[in-house]
Amino acid sequence: MSQSQDHTHILTTGGAGFIGSNFLAYALTAFPNRVFVNLDKLTYAGSEENMAAFTDHPRHIFVQGDICDTELVYGLFDEYSFQGVIHFAAESHVDRSIDKPETFIETNVRGTYVLLEGLKRHWEQKKVPPGTYRFHHISTDEVYGSLGDEGYFTEETPYAPNSPYSATKAASDHLVRSYHHTYGMNTVITHCSNNYGPHQNDEKLIPTIIRNAVEGKEIPIYGTGSNVRDWLHVQDHCEAIALVYEKGRSGETYVIGARNEQRNLDMANTLCAILDTELPLDGSSYADQIRYVTDRPGHDYRYALDPSKIEEELGWKARISYVEGLHNTVSWYLKKYNVKSI
Repeated sequence: MSQSQDHTHILTTGGAGFIGSNFLAYALTAFPNRVFVNLDKLTYAGSEENMAAFTDHPRHIFVQGDICDTELVYGLFDEYSFQGVIHFAAESHVDRSIDKPETFIETNVRGTYVLLEGLKRHWEQKKVPPGTYRFHHISTDEVYGSLGDEGYFTEETPYAPNSPYSATKAASDHLVRSYHHTYGMNTVITHCSNNYGPHQNDEKLIPTIIRNAVEGKEIPIYGTGSNVRDWLHVQDHCEAIALVYEKGRSGETYVIGARNEQRNLDMANTLCAILDTELPLDGSSYADQIRYVTDRPGHDYRYALDPSKIEEELGWKARISYVEGLHNTVSWYLKKYNVKSI
């Protein structure tokens, strides 16, 4: 995202979703010479509410539509002459992928293909070298499968997806890689660990814990709660994305993590302890509402990332501490749910 050119246009897909909306809020401030065209279908995973902070920003253009719509996507390339693509849009809820994998195949695989073809067609029409425009694909650590008690995912870890969701993300990663090696497209791929923070969909673990806690409902934890995730605050992730888009080497992959492993049960207990302080109950703890539920089919045991490459090569490192991030996240959701803390 060099600022040497005046108002170049970036196509950002999925900018009404959790990570995409946080990224746009950050990027519109961080990069004053960029116009971001935000293509989002506004499914359950995205909402106009997520865009409230920047909907009317003069350098934000919202287009409601489907990344699988070839005519729409090609038309946007023709209209705005994009200098790059940052591709967030995806079906990302593992449980939904287990129930209905076809939707994930359509959006995550075919949608990525349509965008890649759109960029390829664009440079061919402009008669510029293939590497002129950048395609940044936002992926997940879940494509690497599951870890045991030791070890870390790196950029060299072989793919071993275990859910329909992660399998479709793996397929889209391979498509992006192929367009770099076959056609010379200027691509970068980033794999992040589990994100948390404002605007996350209510079906995800942290919002579910907070919402059920304050509503007096059972807090569901899969299995024994021993599954481990590496948690990354969405703001740190957004800063990493911007850095990779601007300075990452073409054809490279970067994993993004905060070196912050937590068992799901420990995460739930920490959130309950924060709520006990912010919104105390009379003589009990929110942790008393935790209940173990039947485990998810094929539930990966542990994810953990080694972000040494992005730290050493690009100078990025997560800044927001786990405790600080969780406190801020709880405060944000209490406000969203119209609950006043003490």
